[in-house]
Amino acid sequence: MVSCLGKQVMRIVVTGGTGFIGRPLCQRLLEIGHSVTVLTRDPATARIRLGPRVQSVGWRGYREPAGEWAAALDGSDAVINLAGAPIADRRWSAHTKERVRHTREGATMALVEALPKLQRRPDLLISASAIGYYGPRDEERLTEDSASGTGFLASLCREWEAAARAAERHGVRVVLPRIGIVLEKEGGALAKMLPAFKLGLGGALGRGIQWMSWIHRHDLVELLVFLLTKEIRGPVNATAPYPVRNREFARALGQAVRRPAVLRTPGFVLRLMLGQMAEELLLTGQRVLPQRAESMGFQFRYPTLPEALHAILR
Repeated sequence: MVSCLGKQVMRIVVTGGTGFIGRPLCQRLLEIGHSVTVLTRDPATARIRLGPRVQSVGWRGYREPAGEWAAALDGSDAVINLAGAPIADRRWSAHTKERVRHTREGATMALVEALPKLQRRPDLLISASAIGYYGPRDEERLTEDSASGTGFLASLCREWEAAARAAERHGVRVVLPRIGIVLEKEGGALAKMLPAFKLGLGGALGRGIQWMSWIHRHDLVELLVFLLTKEIRGPVNATAPYPVRNREFARALGQAVRRPAVLRTPGFVLRLMLGQMAEELLLTGQRVLPQRAESMGFQFRYPTLPEALHAILR
């Protein structure tokens, strides 16, 4: 197998390429000069969003066994797997949990199961995971060597990563970026927070002492590109080097939009509204550090929260 390392131009396949992270990633890969193919449920919409330089191939994720879409993998240098239904769009019913699991673990399994049928397999699979892998951890400083935790998100991430690691049996190197809270104003968590904070109605959640491990979307995209060039395998924490407590995040966001941020939302209200999702996503957190990224020499453009928020909201 020919390694993709050192290649000037790579042929890269991206799943989730029209999403909040995938869209700017595809554009960045094109800027560098790589060839990009997106596997998507809606090729027509993908062509509109991503432009004619990105090839769009129909794919229904875990619902579709290896077929014509698998030809897009044949001869590619790397696959970046970002597929998955949103985790925080609705209360976690049994149906929602199953959908989230299928669109992550199931979609990843579909990609891996296609590998033995290829004439030339990709050298590298970068398959997204999340810091939910660590579960609620209070004050513990978490690196890639830390053990997994408890709860729905932790079990989901373990199964998601295991599905990706199965590609190693076919000679494909696997990298697992564990992604934190991604910040940019047109999507993700920040887009949901901004309306209330701009009205002066924002504030801490619960006690506000839970850690928030975040990353500016620009830095996440650059880190994913960076990982294409490094001989590394296994987990990489995709978070900024300076996580903050929830109350510090609320204070910084209030200052960024020049509004007070003192209206704390009690934990019991969030639990009544959102159930288990409130407990795992909002009222507990993880203090995650990007040890491997920094040891490889990755430079964060926005290492601190005030810098990130200023760049996003200026």
